[in-house]
Amino acid sequence: MNTYQAAYNGSLIADAFAMPVHWYYDRDALDRDYPELDRYLPPCSHHPDSILWRSEYTPLNKKGEILHDQACFWGQRGIHYHQNLKAGENTVNFKLAQALHDEIELKGSYDSTNWVKKYIELMLTPNWHNDTYLEEYHRAFFTRYAQGKNILKCGISDEHIGGLATVPSLLAALPAGDHRQTIKTHVTLTHRNSNVLRAADCLVRLLQFIANGTPLREALMTQAGDWFSTRKASKWERQDDRVVIGQRLSPACYIDQSFPASLYLAWKYHEDFAAAIIANAKVGGDSCHRGAVVGSLVAAEAKRLTGKFDLTQFPAD
Repeated sequence: MNTYQAAYNGSLIADAFAMPVHWYYDRDALDRDYPELDRYLPPCSHHPDSILWRSEYTPLNKKGEILHDQACFWGQRGIHYHQNLKAGENTVNFKLAQALHDEIELKGSYDSTNWVKKYIELMLTPNWHNDTYLEEYHRAFFTRYAQGKNILKCGISDEHIGGLATVPSLLAALPAGDHRQTIKTHVTLTHRNSNVLRAADCLVRLLQFIANGTPLREALMTQAGDWFSTRKASKWERQDDRVVIGQRLSPACYIDQSFPASLYLAWKYHEDFAAAIIANAKVGGDSCHRGAVVGSLVAAEAKRLTGKFDLTQFPAD
């Protein structure tokens, strides 16, 4: 397993671990529902912060039918976004990351058109994934696809960190080399937002530096200065994580807050993958998608430090 493969696996672990508490903003409820968050857990049937009751999606035609049998839960209160997932299972964006990785390994190269066709095929297949909620970028993409737009131009200017979910998988599947432009092109397919693209490029640079032997904290200092201050991080680390990600930075999904929050957790817990993943989940908010950053960076650092990465760090409930 090379550094990029470790990073990819780390992102999957971080997502699966955070899945039951994904988008919890009420930390008291998080602690009450998951008092022992130290292993893979299934989601509770009720989600106190669920926004499914005010989320809407009506497909224009069969080309937009992506909710399938989960459509009946939209508009209801208290529905968990991942209500059908089992302990240790990945959410839909990371299932797409796995499909992307497998597709490249199968075909031996990455091609934007081939991937978008695969993405469309998967999302239109009933029961391919078990999630109930689909982010805005999926809904917008398939609305545009149903309107007959060019499949390479159905993405929107989505500013959420979910746009980074497939970055570690793509980097792991590609052959050795500088793939910054390829990854920018790929992310643009769904997230045509300058800050998401900038964050994706930063994540790629960080992983490249770690793969070349640079310690994670040093890489953050030299490659992420426009997103993250190591000077502030040195002061913040004496505070509770829920103060830093709650008062200093938002736990929400918008990239201008979620990416720095992810970098902070990776910086603080750079030598302890399990601690990083647990901390990411416990601060709440968009923990699954922050996991693409926290999980990949700290896993890559573990590989650099020890020469290996343990895939079995968390048991299932």
